[in-house]
Amino acid sequence: MKTMTDERSTALSGARPRERADFDTFVAARSTALLRLAYLLTRDHALAEDLLQTTYAKAFTAWRRLRASDDPVAYVHRILINTFLSERRLRRSGEISLAEMPEPDRRSESMSSSDDVAERLVLTAALAELPPLDRAVVVQRYWLDRSLATTAADLGLSEAAVKNRSSRALRRLRELLTDDLTLPRRTP
Repeated sequence: MKTMTDERSTALSGARPRERADFDTFVAARSTALLRLAYLLTRDHALAEDLLQTTYAKAFTAWRRLRASDDPVAYVHRILINTFLSERRLRRSGEISLAEMPEPDRRSESMSSSDDVAERLVLTAALAELPPLDRAVVVQRYWLDRSLATTAADLGLSEAAVKNRSSRALRRLRELLTDDLTLPRRTP
């Protein structure tokens, strides 16, 4: 059985050295932010790594076109989110989701204090309670600070649907979170 690593190695072996170097540079520059996004969506470090690996494999196969696009980062975000949503729809496994959150990665430069860590854990636990598409909308709009139009295009939804899902998801998050964690009070 072929593994994802085998598939990536096969794809990379046929690549031109410059393309591979460009892709490796892109991965090195973006891996931390993309892994964070994948973790927010999946709520599990191992699943986030798998999602990111699948995203990289898909991005590499389209690297010539992706590299020539106006915003390769947005293109990869879209691949990651579409892959997440697709895998959620297709998943047929006996996996059991645990309510316990993993220990935060202490190496991450974004986690500077214990208060930040506690707030992130509370927020990711609350995000875990949202349906996958609502979670994707919230992460795109408020974590990645994407515009309404961009979020709608990335998720294949109308702008009205994004507003509706944002409003419903934020309302649910407010119900789940304590008063000391501030969230946006309106949907732009």
